[in-house]
Amino acid sequence: MNESKFPAKTDWLKPENMILLYSRGAFPMADEAGIIDWYMPDIRTIIPLDNFNLPRSLKKYLSTSDFEYRYDTSILRVIKECSDRTTTWISEELIEAYKGLESLGHLHSVEVYKQNKLIGGLYGVTFKGAFFGESMFSRVPQASKAALVKLVEHLKECEFILLDVQYQTEHLKMFGAVEIPFEEYSQILFKSYTMDCRFC
Repeated sequence: MNESKFPAKTDWLKPENMILLYSRGAFPMADEAGIIDWYMPDIRTIIPLDNFNLPRSLKKYLSTSDFEYRYDTSILRVIKECSDRTTTWISEELIEAYKGLESLGHLHSVEVYKQNKLIGGLYGVTFKGAFFGESMFSRVPQASKAALVKLVEHLKECEFILLDVQYQTEHLKMFGAVEIPFEEYSQILFKSYTMDCRFC
């Protein structure tokens, strides 16, 4: 897979510049040395909101689970949980940069709780009618999948057009994630900017 890569620049982590880069289809990742670059793959993965697949077994499980769901109550904690791995692209510098996006209202989370304990969730960046999914975590089985299901439900209720998940994985494929050329992705991206959606 080919992709454009934009070398790290401190100014690109200013919140107004970050949202500008996101709006053009780029996203940041830190390497093992903590250097943050911006990437724009020529093949992009999305989950079509009008063709979301909810596996039957998961639907049955969620209908009997005692999970509770919240939005935007612990955004930075969700990010910290997502970064708590042996190898992560979510560096401390990037977490600090996310705080700027949160202050502008562009950073959001879906949180999964059980007995008032955070057990899973995901976060992403929004701009107009687009949600750029970044990462998810799970401390108990099915929690991150539950967060994704609730995200899709919420985005549809709020009339979002695009759910961008960057790269394809087996985990995402079961929900209907598809890879598309960047040209097609750009068309959906621009269409999403005709909407003025609010996540919360």
